[in-house]
Amino acid sequence: MAEAPNQPTSKTDLFVSFTLLALQGFGGVLAVVQRELVDKKKWLTREEFIEEWAVAQIMPGPNVVNLSLVIGGRYFGLGGALAALAGMLVFPLCGVLLLAALYAQVAGHPGFDGALRGMGAVAAGLILASGLKLAPALQRNQLGVRVCCVLATLTFVAIGLLRWPLLWVLLGLGGMACVLAYRKLRP
Repeated sequence: MAEAPNQPTSKTDLFVSFTLLALQGFGGVLAVVQRELVDKKKWLTREEFIEEWAVAQIMPGPNVVNLSLVIGGRYFGLGGALAALAGMLVFPLCGVLLLAALYAQVAGHPGFDGALRGMGAVAAGLILASGLKLAPALQRNQLGVRVCCVLATLTFVAIGLLRWPLLWVLLGLGGMACVLAYRKLRP
């Protein structure tokens, strides 16, 4: 696996970069984070991003916050992790508090409700686009494309159609995927 050609220059660079990421992707930043960290800044390769994102998903808490901790820690240790975390939280928290105050004023307006529904559809499309863009990295996955696609389909059916709780799907299918990967990687 090739190393990413760039890295953050300082903790301030981490803070500013993650602040801008957080402010760009209100409500779902996977597409934005992947584009910025892999395509523009080149701090991670696609494969590294997928691996780090997988780790971030199994940690408790919001995925992108976890990712900021992992990346900050990778380059600058605990100080970098805290700088990236602060970047993800400080200005967005101020923005959310301001939006909460404004929302109280317009909560019942029908046009506002429609705008929120439209934003949800856009966020879903961005997540789908990111998944499709990252799909070629599955060619190098130890489980193979076919097994990954079967696991993704089973996950969609279990959560999206059958409405099974995420925890049980994660434990069942995630556990099965871990066992399969362990068998493939075992010497």
